[in-house]
Amino acid sequence: MKVIKHSEEVLKAALVSKDTQLAKLYEKFNPKEKGLLNEAFRPGSVLFKPITLHSESDWISSHPEPTQDFAQFYHDPCRKTPTPQKNRIYVQPIGSFGDSRVSTDVYMKWLKDYCEAFYYGLIVRILGPVPVSHTGCPFRINENTYNLQIHAGHLLSYLKKKKPKDAFCIVGVTMIDLYPKDSWNFVFGQASLTEGMGIFSFARYDSDFYSANYKGTLKATKKLPPSDYSVFDGYYTPEITSKLLLRSCKTLTHEIGHIFGLHHCQWLECVMQGSNHLEESDRRPLDLCPICLRKLQSALGFNILERYKALQKWMEEEATGTEEGLSSEARPSLQKPLEAFKESYDWISKCLEVLQK
Repeated sequence: MKVIKHSEEVLKAALVSKDTQLAKLYEKFNPKEKGLLNEAFRPGSVLFKPITLHSESDWISSHPEPTQDFAQFYHDPCRKTPTPQKNRIYVQPIGSFGDSRVSTDVYMKWLKDYCEAFYYGLIVRILGPVPVSHTGCPFRINENTYNLQIHAGHLLSYLKKKKPKDAFCIVGVTMIDLYPKDSWNFVFGQASLTEGMGIFSFARYDSDFYSANYKGTLKATKKLPPSDYSVFDGYYTPEITSKLLLRSCKTLTHEIGHIFGLHHCQWLECVMQGSNHLEESDRRPLDLCPICLRKLQSALGFNILERYKALQKWMEEEATGTEEGLSSEARPSLQKPLEAFKESYDWISKCLEVLQK
């Protein structure tokens, strides 16, 4: 294992900046906000810890990238910021989600509400789910894992046509595995930052995906007719477990973060860290480090305390908020599975203690 430990001076410069104007902007945060943000460079902070690499296959080891401090983010001419005319995040579900216990609508509402808390101040809209056949995209059976896959690039073209005029970005989400081109085995997601679009699959977040018991494995290995989408009818979708919901929240907010112009974080443990595999993704925390938090706050202008309160509230709401009209017997099935969020909830509570003491 290798710990990436930056000096106090380096972390302070990455957060506050040596640019006089940006340092003056930092002084506009109130003392409690600065108390939390300054944890980034406080020696021995229990809130924001150095990144630990566990193997050479981890992202930073295998994908060398330049770091991005606050000043580089702030002055980036290519980054996009919401405007009064384009200030909504749209999420397009593709294919079916959920199982007999949790419907697509319920799962999507959990993701929508979490995304609105994370990108505090923006409105998130869930578009009506569409079957794969409506996208017209190519598909295949993976030659190694024998599961269905759909073409990520073609899905981006489909999303471009569907992007509403008031959208800051549109992201497609699916429980079906993705591939970017014939020579690739798979891809977790693909994005066009200039177009404000992304497509992401949660298929490999199913705990059974890599096991011999995976129910999405197909027996047929022959080439499928390109226009016969009947193979997707009744295709397996995993149970919406607490761990799958946690992984989905991480991925969705991480990838939308890229559309805002946030690069992979190499400063501290952060949801914007790159990940090369599921084990590494699971090690990432659910929220941002102070450097990335300042980047997002500068783009959206939210109150830091109110954002943390919104995240805490989401983790305290066990129901979906859509129980109206349901029988008392049906309501328990709408419980939001929050067991996997306990560590994140405790961490947010500690951050709130700093902001409210």
